[in-house]
Amino acid sequence: MKIVTVIAAGGTGTRMNAGINKLLIPIRGKTVIRRSIEAFRGLTDEMMIAACPADLEEIRQEAERAEADFPIAVVPGGQTRQESILLALKSAAFGEDDLVLVHDGARCFVEADVIRRVIDACLEKGSGVPGIPVTSTIKMTDASLRVTRTLPRDQLMEIQTPQGFPALALLKASMEAAEKGYAVTDDASVMEKCGYPVQIVEGSARNIKLTRPEDLGHVKGEMTMPSFRVGTGYDVHVLTEGRKLILCGVDIPWEKGLLGHSDADVALHALMDAMLGAAALGDIGKHFPDTDERYRGISSILLLQKTAELLREHGWEVSNADVTIVAQKPKLLPHIPQMRKNTADAIGCDIGRISIKATTTEHLGFEGRGEGISAQAVCMISRDD
Repeated sequence: MKIVTVIAAGGTGTRMNAGINKLLIPIRGKTVIRRSIEAFRGLTDEMMIAACPADLEEIRQEAERAEADFPIAVVPGGQTRQESILLALKSAAFGEDDLVLVHDGARCFVEADVIRRVIDACLEKGSGVPGIPVTSTIKMTDASLRVTRTLPRDQLMEIQTPQGFPALALLKASMEAAEKGYAVTDDASVMEKCGYPVQIVEGSARNIKLTRPEDLGHVKGEMTMPSFRVGTGYDVHVLTEGRKLILCGVDIPWEKGLLGHSDADVALHALMDAMLGAAALGDIGKHFPDTDERYRGISSILLLQKTAELLREHGWEVSNADVTIVAQKPKLLPHIPQMRKNTADAIGCDIGRISIKATTTEHLGFEGRGEGISAQAVCMISRDD
């Protein structure tokens, strides 16, 4: 048995009035679609995204950036949600015991517990659809908005996704619904129309569907507890004649410079290692090896920009960074304001988040003897998980 998740992402989200597909709106460093993908880590074997054809490439790029432990296929969606899901189901290869979970891409805050309850219900009862009790009074009206009936609130549930069913059964029901022209708004309705039992499981009030601007404002207001990580970095370069002394992108007049494959900006190298370490993304040797001729003589400011972009691709942003440069000479204090500005600009953050300090070793060690310069860095990064 395998579990295949199908993400409905074929709409454009015009009611959000954001100027772009609502699934591509970033929320604290991650797009809506990317958050929806990552919600299924450890809970699915495969994923298919039925995407709006106009945004196919951008959604495919977001799928590639997502931290997922399963393969993802992005396929063009149809004119309606129902058609998009059917196209995705037809493009998959299902075994007799496989399950399929269909999820709205705009429900990017679905919790793992909800997904697990859906899967367990599928295994035990043949289907699983999350729902929460309706708390408002619901009335039916005619075309003139005259009330025709008040529905019994204690029998009503607000339905969410993911909705789980045996894969072949949902495929068969979806094909039947298309042939008979059933107009439905979710896959549970498809199954109901075709006579399949649908089992409700406990949903979550947090599992909202982002539809209107106020929905987005609400969830951003709720996201007040980001995750924090801390990384440290350390680097050393030899001082030698015939090289420029570059520190934090500042060309400092001095009789010697630092030796290295790039511009040997020891301070930024320590900072990049701290950033990458905090995000568990390796080190600068992994991403910018000194065996690669593309990086010979390159400005470390450019490498810092690339490092910051890499962190953003993984949803992280720099909360603050503190760099200490250890050098007996030259005097660095006059250059520190420009160093801070260069560093902040390259990372894309406020200068108030960047601290650059310089110290000596009182003539002790290789720094004190003027043989080299070292740097240490501490960096805190944050994101919403």
